Amino acid sequence: MTKRPDEIALLAESGRLLAQVFGHLDRLDLIGMTTLQVNDLVDRFIVGELDARPASKGQYDYAYALNSSRNDVVCHGVPSAAEVLQDGDIVNFDITLEKNGYIADSSKTYLVGDVSPAARRLVRVTYEALWQGIRAVRPGARLGDIGHAIERHARQGGYSVVREYCGHGIGREMHEPPQVLHWGRPQTGLALQEGMVFTIEPMLNQGSRAVRTEDDGWTVTTRDGKLSAQFEHTVAVTRDGVRVLTLRAEERAAG
Repeated sequence: MTKRPDEIALLAESGRLLAQVFGHLDRLDLIGMTTLQVNDLVDRFIVGELDARPASKGQYDYAYALNSSRNDVVCHGVPSAAEVLQDGDIVNFDITLEKNGYIADSSKTYLVGDVSPAARRLVRVTYEALWQGIRAVRPGARLGDIGHAIERHARQGGYSVVREYCGHGIGREMHEPPQVLHWGRPQTGLALQEGMVFTIEPMLNQGSRAVRTEDDGWTVTTRDGKLSAQFEHTVAVTRDGVRVLTLRAEERAAG
């Protein structure tokens, strides 16, 4: 379950490249683009510019380089030529990248154009909840500490946490042990050890935490039709804390 230092170095390189993908997306004017156009741009950038592989393609017979989850879509949204991003939308792009046999996984929710204050607040609190979970990571802490930190912040903000989907170990495979829940009780669950690498990827809903899977078998939406947001990073447990392997440029600049 733990990774050797050389493996973490390879995972960090995959994470560094994946952060560049989000930097590329940051420069796009998303209004009027289809989610399939975004997918194709990301695919070409990963393969052509970064000499890497979109790890989601072919995984579980999935044909795309990313998931695009817009507005009330919680996760696993499928890119489509019919889905046009509009002024006021929020959309999460969840992307995995493999380089030298090791996979990094990250997601970011984007504000498309002039987004309502309520939607902006949901996105902000979701991002804060991710970092509350990250800050709970250190040797000797437990998985329940991560989930508790996330859920506490979400509830303080007035939001619910989706329970059906969770973070996961990652390395040569996209999904490895352990499962990382985004809710829980302090000092419960698996004890963290130096060398563990996993994702933290909370999904917060404006209304109920209840979700449903649409007829395509992939797309997960809120049952009440209210907005959902998500952020994700791949992290490694270090000797004295945590290292975010997919840290993006704007996050580095913010310190």
